[in-house]
Amino acid sequence: MLAAGRGERMRPLSDSMPKPLLKLGGKALIEHHIHALRQAGIRKIVVNLAWQGHRLREHLGDGAAFGVRIRYSDEGEHALETGGGVLKALDLLGAGPFLVVNGDIWTDFAFGPLSLAENDLAHLVLVPNPEHNPDGDFALHAGRVLPQGEPKLTFSGIGVYRKALFAGHEPGAFPLAPLLRAAAAQGRVSGERYDGVWSDVGTPERLETLRREQAGRE
Repeated sequence: MLAAGRGERMRPLSDSMPKPLLKLGGKALIEHHIHALRQAGIRKIVVNLAWQGHRLREHLGDGAAFGVRIRYSDEGEHALETGGGVLKALDLLGAGPFLVVNGDIWTDFAFGPLSLAENDLAHLVLVPNPEHNPDGDFALHAGRVLPQGEPKLTFSGIGVYRKALFAGHEPGAFPLAPLLRAAAAQGRVSGERYDGVWSDVGTPERLETLRREQAGRE
């Protein structure tokens, strides 16, 4: 799970707390993910750390309180971005495909059905474009993700990857999106559209909106 970012757009809330620990419905965002992963039968979770990483360690511990096992990939003082963070964590993962979830999204997506075809490097969950990303990220046709084409959808921050996606890339800070676009251009990325609840909790305003919406459903 990606939880190392500084959260610049979430300031001042993220000045003393990592975004995934911000609360929604009485629980930290990352706790909602852990619960959903456990419900899907996933018991081994790797969380990457950087900004205020010690607070995540203190809050989550070894995962026993949540019914899972948590290991940590510590990136030090400066986060390695999405691609660099996953690359650094590869040694903590098994040999097969693995699921990556952004720790600062809110969704009711069910993680269980995700899979990856033998020749594919990635499988992405795409969602309708939110107001802050009106142009989208990738096109989706007949279950295949394309770097170009219309209409485009937004990458949800939920994906299944093979280690081969990162083959030959040097360690360090780099984004994941260029690797996904290159693999999609090779015809090696599948995808699905999800029309359920999803939000990129990137700003205090979006977080407050979600809190009001959830309170209205209770």
